[in-house]
Amino acid sequence: MRCPYCGSLETQVKDSRPTDDHASIRRRRVCPDCGGRFTTFERVQLRELTVVKRSGRRTVFDRDKLQTSIEVALRKRPVAPERVERMVNGIVRQLESSGEGEVSSSTIGELVMEGLKSLDDVAYVRFASVYKNFREARDFEELLGQLSGDEIEGAGVVPPIRGDD
Repeated sequence: MRCPYCGSLETQVKDSRPTDDHASIRRRRVCPDCGGRFTTFERVQLRELTVVKRSGRRTVFDRDKLQTSIEVALRKRPVAPERVERMVNGIVRQLESSGEGEVSSSTIGELVMEGLKSLDDVAYVRFASVYKNFREARDFEELLGQLSGDEIEGAGVVPPIRGDD
């Protein structure tokens, strides 16, 4: 592992332990050349995934990009980082275990929307507005109407029937 301070390739591992969710290994490292200390994380990668964009362009799947886009949607929202990490791990696991080497960006977007919907409604609307390319207020109204409808169904509450109809 290259030292981020001096660029030396001769770093040493001083401590290794699993993260709280046991999805990766945290390693404390030290550089013998400059004495710099830093932490790395090691994760299991089942397969190399390729993302097929809407334009047809193909790029290598980037877990950090996925996490960043979710964190942007959740900015200034009261959601614990551990819940975000679990959500990202779950999405990556679903993608890797699908058996496909290529995954469409729309599939990833739908998985993110599904995860955000259960995590935080505001973040869900934020992400959806960008993902679905909202152009006017009516787009927000439709999404909020769907969100309200889902909450009513999920709660088992039936809207009251008016007798004057």
